Amino acid sequence: MPVGSQSRKGETVERMRKPINFEEAMTRLQIIVEKLEKGEESLEESMKLFEEGAKLSADCYGILTKAEQKITEFSKIEKQTEEQDEE
Repeated sequence: MPVGSQSRKGETVERMRKPINFEEAMTRLQIIVEKLEKGEESLEESMKLFEEGAKLSADCYGILTKAEQKITEFSKIEKQTEEQDEE
């Protein structure tokens, strides 16, 4: 079924599919924001879009937090290596 086509429950596959990575999530979030800013969607559709956007935002925050933790860990390892090299 192509992305954006209707499923049996009426939701698009695009909306049901979980983003694979940060960039995909951000792209979808940008599309949602643009749709909401236009104000052309029904209240019901706007609420669905808002909910999806909130979930995507939380997903992106989680991805960024994990990346920050990895960078912090790598920085600590690098600092320890430099200190050992100085001894």
